[in-house]
Amino acid sequence: MTPEKTSRLEEKSVGALVGSAVGDAIGGAVEGWTPEAIRERHGGWVTGIVGPWYDDWRTARPIAPYHKGDGHITDDTLMTHALVEVYDERRAHLDAYAVAESLVPKMLNGTRWVPELEADALLLQRVFLAEKWLVARLHYGHVDPREAGVGNIVNCGAAMYMAPVGIANAGDPEGAYAEALDVAGAHQSSYGREAAGVFAAAVAAAMIPGATAASAVATALGLAKDGTRRAVEAVVEAADGITDWEQAIPLLRKAIEPYDTVGPNYRELSMDARRPSRTKAIEELPVALGFVLVSEGDVRRAVLGGTNYGRDADSIASMAGAITGALSGRDGVPADWAAEIALASKTDLEQPGRVMASVVKDIRTADAERWARRAAALDALV
Repeated sequence: MTPEKTSRLEEKSVGALVGSAVGDAIGGAVEGWTPEAIRERHGGWVTGIVGPWYDDWRTARPIAPYHKGDGHITDDTLMTHALVEVYDERRAHLDAYAVAESLVPKMLNGTRWVPELEADALLLQRVFLAEKWLVARLHYGHVDPREAGVGNIVNCGAAMYMAPVGIANAGDPEGAYAEALDVAGAHQSSYGREAAGVFAAAVAAAMIPGATAASAVATALGLAKDGTRRAVEAVVEAADGITDWEQAIPLLRKAIEPYDTVGPNYRELSMDARRPSRTKAIEELPVALGFVLVSEGDVRRAVLGGTNYGRDADSIASMAGAITGALSGRDGVPADWAAEIALASKTDLEQPGRVMASVVKDIRTADAERWARRAAALDALV
């Protein structure tokens, strides 16, 4: 029996989510550190999967007793996969109410394997404070989901798991942007919410056949607003003509610095860190877009750039991996990395991409029916 041919939609969907997970796992090992410290710790640039920063990872940082490194996916991927589960159940576009009604219960009910805890645990037990906000506000506070993100710290917490929204709106970056803003409204406000929309738009643009790194970033930039737009513009300018991720690291950091509220010392936040603003941006998304350009759409180079940049390295490398993975498809993601990370994390990295591809088909059918009804109404009106 001849095996069924994999569609380009599925190849790109799997590529986006495997690329995202690969970037997350590799970048997670060096999260929070500077490029200089990373090279000192690992005897040079990180070129693949490495072990944890601390041998005594359980107690070295009590606020984060996680086994990062060794190919373990982090909360970025756990939240991404949970959102895929919501899409699978609903088989439709999502909004802030879907977060309250479907995503938050997944954080609270039933255990799943959490590689960094080396145990089955609630998703709530792994996510960090900005994500615990979802449960506090929506489950316990019963806040209107469309407004629940207001008051949370402004960071990449919502943007980091928006790749499925981009896939759900493959070929429609404007739709991805709008849907992600709605979904992220339950979690974030200000430029954190804006970054979620722009990231989803970049993934949706990268899903288009024939898309390039330049076209995906240009499309995302065209939709970005306020400080996020200016930050992306600055990073795009800094990345122009650069194809070496090592060379790009200080250039991209310099470009994003005026828009980054965290400050020069990642673990010692500035007084204005993570507050709402129309002139600022999260660091992670613009820098990830910079590495998409510098890598010319190559997953390996984009992930290594995001990893060795340091700071919030798992989210930067994950976002860059998602966009380049969508551009190149599953075959563009280094097979050795994907296999080792899947094994180490005890997680099927490909199935979520296959699920999203099937969800897109249902969404496409519903969208076509809705637009046919509108066209008929407009025809009757004119």
